[in-house]
Amino acid sequence: KFWYLLWKDQSWKGWVFSIVFLFVFIKFIFFPGLSLITGTTLPLAIVESCSMYHGGNLLSNYNSWWENHQEKYSALKITKEEFKEFKFTNGFNKGDILFIIGIGPENVKIGDIIIFNANYQNPLIHRVIEIKNNGGEYFFSTIGDNNNGQLEVEKNISGNQIVGKASFKLVPYAGWVKLILFEPKKPAAQRGFCSEN
Repeated sequence: KFWYLLWKDQSWKGWVFSIVFLFVFIKFIFFPGLSLITGTTLPLAIVESCSMYHGGNLLSNYNSWWENHQEKYSALKITKEEFKEFKFTNGFNKGDILFIIGIGPENVKIGDIIIFNANYQNPLIHRVIEIKNNGGEYFFSTIGDNNNGQLEVEKNISGNQIVGKASFKLVPYAGWVKLILFEPKKPAAQRGFCSEN
């Protein structure tokens, strides 16, 4: 009867049962299992802002993007050639879904994109530009690829603030299904599609 209700029953009762079952499966089996495998409480993350956007996103032209941002990275002593060796040199677009893995502070490298808690509603997703080791305790500094400068909260990130590291882009733009519900609540300047700063 359970499998009939789940897969074959086309009545409203069958549809309601299927939706409830799917919700329970995702929340209490799929996500906890994925968290266990990836070693982080946030195995999937939706990019909610334009701070990591590169003009054109997947079709971004690295040379023209660098021309617009080289002054910022020169001040951080990161060269064009060094940046090109980093992962995700085309950045992220708002709505991209990222696959996140847990990482120990000692394994984070310059150029990695980390997810960290910063006393905001949701964790931030930015690129590591500096690492300090203070007697075995690690501290990190990050910046958004599309931001003109650093936020105060990303200048001294402790290891226990790190939620994980972006491993790969799972699905471009698919996060808009969720984001569209929250867009009207954002300040006007933060709504809509991304453009390069």
